[in-house]
Amino acid sequence: MSKKWSIAALILYVVYAIGMYFYIFHGPSGGVPATLKGTVADPQTFMTERELLLSDDFSKIRNYLFFIITPFEWLVYLLIMFMGLSRVFEKWADSRWKLIKNGAYLFLLYLFTTIIFYPIDLYRYNLSKEYGISTQEFSSWMKDFVIDFWVNFGTTLLVVLVLYWLIQKSTKKWWFHAWLLTIPFAIFMMYIQPVVIDPLYNEFYPLKDKELEAKILSLADQADIPSEHVFEVNMSEKTNALNAYVTGIGENSRIVLWDTTLNSLTDEEILFIMAHEMGHYVEKHIYIGIASYLISILVGLWLIAKLMPWIISRFGSVLKIDKVGDIRSLPLFFVLVSFLLFVSSPLSNYISRYQETRADEYAMELTGSAEAAVSTFQNLAKAGLSEVNPSWLVKIFRYTHPPMLERINTIARYADTREEKPEQEKDTDDETETEKEKQTKPKTE
Repeated sequence: MSKKWSIAALILYVVYAIGMYFYIFHGPSGGVPATLKGTVADPQTFMTERELLLSDDFSKIRNYLFFIITPFEWLVYLLIMFMGLSRVFEKWADSRWKLIKNGAYLFLLYLFTTIIFYPIDLYRYNLSKEYGISTQEFSSWMKDFVIDFWVNFGTTLLVVLVLYWLIQKSTKKWWFHAWLLTIPFAIFMMYIQPVVIDPLYNEFYPLKDKELEAKILSLADQADIPSEHVFEVNMSEKTNALNAYVTGIGENSRIVLWDTTLNSLTDEEILFIMAHEMGHYVEKHIYIGIASYLISILVGLWLIAKLMPWIISRFGSVLKIDKVGDIRSLPLFFVLVSFLLFVSSPLSNYISRYQETRADEYAMELTGSAEAAVSTFQNLAKAGLSEVNPSWLVKIFRYTHPPMLERINTIARYADTREEKPEQEKDTDDETETEKEKQTKPKTE
């Protein structure tokens, strides 16, 4: 029976992968609407023919990888259960102490899946190098890969040990207790991220350009954002892409600029990016994001608590799982988490795109420089070989930010509205003055 399920899962995945191939490489593309051709939003006005060609090829490959890798992850975990590997890992990890057994099982599972996915990770690294996005040497990439393994394993280990301990203690309410513990854990991770985890990968130091730092801090002061220091990070050894962000909470919050951004953009463009990030702060997007995250975790854990017992009761013999509390049910838990994240991504991405649009509008209000905003997005698109107007399916599943075509066009329309407004106000003033003159002019028979 397990063999039949394994074959069926493989066939279904292959059919899906073929279908996605034809959709991504031969299906409809966003293109540029006729009304925007020749405008500042049209990539042909700011990208060379070679850049346009590379962008199209690179985007299609990345989009295809995105849509096939996540289902491949489900397939791997399902095959681990169907083929009895999960039971083998549990046997190898056998110990009289439950915590040691669960920790050893997770290590074996994590190591196995890391090995399975290593060729894909290596291909993505080489792809990025081939298209000129990555500048990272293989030794440096491998170092980050190893760090990733241990950081992710460490955090996953903590979560899994607590999770299965809660399941053993309360088979019906474990999901709620797990959610309650998620709140301080998430806040703690956000607090230590800038000072403990991020420095493992890159070197952070105070912004060397003190004149630019003064401009950024002045901008932050205008927005009533408490900030004392701006950091830059050495990313040019790893990438040609551009980025800037605000990270952390409390006293560990930081404004961070990639050195590639500092080397490629003007001060006005950098200030627009910083104003955009400040827009997230002013609009309370950080707190909205935390609240949304916690709500989604609550709903997700509740759904998993309902789905896992039902799946095990129906297909436990095929999956070789007896009960939810068995550590060999962990692959099923990972499949459900990944699936729920995938199917909910259109909603979370939509909310994120709305917030990014709001931050763009705030940045325009704060800086008042449409020219810098447009050139910033154009440079970001060129540096990252971005697909400026993806197809609908790619947009809703992949894009946490509005496509560059939309962002540039929004800025251009916003600037036009701002230019028309003073003229309208002037016309209104003229009309008002005329009315006053009529009222004060002596009447004649």
